[in-house]
Amino acid sequence: MANLKEIRNRIASVSSTMQITSAMKMVSAAKLKRAQDAITAMRPYASKLTELLQALSATLEGDNGSVYATEREVKKVLLVPITSNRGLCGGFNANIIKASLAAADTYKGKEVYYFTIGKKGNDVIKKSQVVVENHNEIFDDLTFENVAALADTLMTFYAEGTYDKIVLIYNHFKNAANQIVLQEQFLPIVQEKTEETANVTLDYLFEPSKKEIVETLIPKSLKTQLYKAIRDSFASEHGARMTAMHKATDNATDLRNQLKLTYNKARQAAITNEILEIVGGAEALNG
Repeated sequence: MANLKEIRNRIASVSSTMQITSAMKMVSAAKLKRAQDAITAMRPYASKLTELLQALSATLEGDNGSVYATEREVKKVLLVPITSNRGLCGGFNANIIKASLAAADTYKGKEVYYFTIGKKGNDVIKKSQVVVENHNEIFDDLTFENVAALADTLMTFYAEGTYDKIVLIYNHFKNAANQIVLQEQFLPIVQEKTEETANVTLDYLFEPSKKEIVETLIPKSLKTQLYKAIRDSFASEHGARMTAMHKATDNATDLRNQLKLTYNKARQAAITNEILEIVGGAEALNG
């Protein structure tokens, strides 16, 4: 009977866990819908802003005059891994941490530093690498104004020559089941020259000058780029957590069913033994 009691306790424990994982799955599904709508609505704006900036920059003769577009010899690299503050989301955080530590190996001979966004990444990376700043609070109130303050800090680092290259590492949201780890150069600005941009001829009148417009667009574009990356990561987090909790709920259901089957077999065996004992005692009395 002690064995039956132990199995009953395990069934109750697994059922309780299954209720928790199922609730977390539904919460993440609701949050994922809002986060997905936000990043989906933002991507066209961010892409068009980047396209406009590259098209204008391509038509400027010589240097566009922006310190953020000036490339220099890379001696110090700042990596910006974007993780989450909470776990239970599968390999979401582990993939970013792994990619961030592996990225340091690609810059051998250079000084590599980290500017972490998210508690989970900071807790692991700070054990073996130099973390200059950590910002967990950004997810408490994820707004463009708060992200713009972080972007201003990164732009100041580059403008003052503290770091020669800044790279974002984050999960790109593809769908609820798939997230793609991206390494995206933040500074200096990369002007992608394609056949389309090379053949673009803008017959417009600019007021103020084309150079002033570019210098105004660059900070806005950088802030939008960082905000898009964090929003992408935020949506990916909820997608990964929803998928992980769905699998955990399925596994808990299978385990509970197996335990119930084991419990029923053990209970049936115990009842059979009791019947045999009663029959044996009755025959002994009759004999």
